[in-house]
Amino acid sequence: MPAIAIIGAQWGDEGKGKATDLLGSRVDYVVKFNGGNNAGHTVVIGDQKYALHLLPSGILTPGCTPVIGNGVVVDLNVLFQEIEGLEARGVDTSKLVVSASAHVIADYNRTVDKVTERFLGSRRLGTTGRGIGPTYADKMNRIGIRVQDIFDEKILRQKIEGALELKGQVLTKIYNRRAPSVDETLEELLQYADRLRPMVADTGLLLNQALDRGETVLLEAGQATLLDVDHGTYPFVTSSSATAGGACTGSGIPPMRMDQVIGIVKAYTTRVGEGPFPTELFDEFGAHLASVGAEFGTTTGRQRRCGWYDAVIARYAARVNGVTDFVLTKLDVLTGLEQVPVCVAYDVGGVRHDEMPVNQTDFHHATPVYEYLPGWSEDISGARTMDDLPKAAQDYVHRVEELSGARISAVGVGPDREATVVVHPLI
Repeated sequence: MPAIAIIGAQWGDEGKGKATDLLGSRVDYVVKFNGGNNAGHTVVIGDQKYALHLLPSGILTPGCTPVIGNGVVVDLNVLFQEIEGLEARGVDTSKLVVSASAHVIADYNRTVDKVTERFLGSRRLGTTGRGIGPTYADKMNRIGIRVQDIFDEKILRQKIEGALELKGQVLTKIYNRRAPSVDETLEELLQYADRLRPMVADTGLLLNQALDRGETVLLEAGQATLLDVDHGTYPFVTSSSATAGGACTGSGIPPMRMDQVIGIVKAYTTRVGEGPFPTELFDEFGAHLASVGAEFGTTTGRQRRCGWYDAVIARYAARVNGVTDFVLTKLDVLTGLEQVPVCVAYDVGGVRHDEMPVNQTDFHHATPVYEYLPGWSEDISGARTMDDLPKAAQDYVHRVEELSGARISAVGVGPDREATVVVHPLI
């Protein structure tokens, strides 16, 4: 079997966790390949709700091996807190595997993240302040700490000394903040060594060997296409590669072994943090989507900005990722609206754009061109086939599919893992 990637096709929070969990019983490995504990997935199983921040959604599926890939940055305190929280609820986490090459978030990275964001003021990016960006910066500057370094105290000390030689000066002389000492950082990281050691492996080798055996590997993105550091709405993006290309670099699986990319899109659009958002609503409809859709961040608790479905973004995500199938989530949130607008293009200074504008300024000034579709009032939470949906809901799904650049293979009609209309089998 090939590897399958699940990608967020908007600005995140599309329901990737539910989609991964839906497939979990039919896959052998679920791999988180980018990001850190700056984003989360919420998975609902029966009457139980699980908020995952750093762990892959596959942790909730018995028999599935969850993997934290080399492209992830790991806050070890958060990792073990999350493990303990799940184990207290009866979830077996013993199969978790962590890449030896994943980078570790140090205390000084969290401090730098918070003070830098405050320093930027009105130009802030809306980061979570969890040290994600500074840790990726250390990685690219080749002064990062990797998981494998935790097991060699001499190397770990050398790396911390090298990083703090600069960061200590920045924190004290520019931001007037006390920098942690080398010994403080060393002690914080070394305390996890014994617990971490049994989980650590060469995950690239592990996953390729699994594919050789004919097993199925699911690659689960953190964040989403429009937050990708290369292909997103830069600079209002995350610090990692959240696209299908990032799935390869963040896992060690080569591109030719991946032939299915599942893009997750919400039936409307949301984003958290700063940055342009053409279909954003500031009226009662925006408040309605936020309230009915429970649009609050899994990790941050921040209320998400809400807007209508943006087919321009969906087409862009389909192209950048090579999306083969879309999963349309939260269709039930639109129930009760008399009509539902869909953005089909942008107007920028009187010029129509059917694709994403090439530059940041045009995107910032883009005005949505809407097509208005009839709404529906029937409860759709019990639908399990397309025929179960009212005609207006079916028409909405079909029209969104026509506009978005790939077929819609599943439709979410409620938060529970079973509340899904399967149009085409995903595996």
